[in-house]
Amino acid sequence: MNALHEIGQAVHARRTQMGLTQASLAKRCGLSRQTICQLEAGSIVDLSVQRVQRVADTLGMSLRMAGNGPCSRVHAPRMSALQKAAQTASVSFREPLTPTRLRRALTKNADVQALPYLLSLLDDAPVSLLAALAEELGHDADGTAALWQTFRNLAAQVGSRRDLWQ
Repeated sequence: MNALHEIGQAVHARRTQMGLTQASLAKRCGLSRQTICQLEAGSIVDLSVQRVQRVADTLGMSLRMAGNGPCSRVHAPRMSALQKAAQTASVSFREPLTPTRLRRALTKNADVQALPYLLSLLDDAPVSLLAALAEELGHDADGTAALWQTFRNLAAQVGSRRDLWQ
């Protein structure tokens, strides 16, 4: 399997989880629907790295090369997506939104006091953070897709103007 075919499979999976059509994804990243269709089908022969990166950025994905050599870097413990999202949602507020409260708002029912935090998160968080959050809380493809739908529903409820939710 070549790299473009693997990328195409990942793009298709994320696009469908997010509830986007090929046409809407193409419009958001400045490509044709046919290019997205060919990428997902694995039939595209050549696509520039810049174009693949635009698709990845639009979907909140990253491109990484894996090397065979030993890794000499030491990585600090990473915050979970839920912790980062709670922190991001709290930037403009005096009282921070806790990760537990954010989880409850996204997986059960959002209380009225959490709605301004959710608007901040859905309007301002990088798509990559929202994608990581959906994967962390969704636990599987069906759950991840359901969380993207929850994001869209909440965005409509709080009046988000972000293009991603239109």
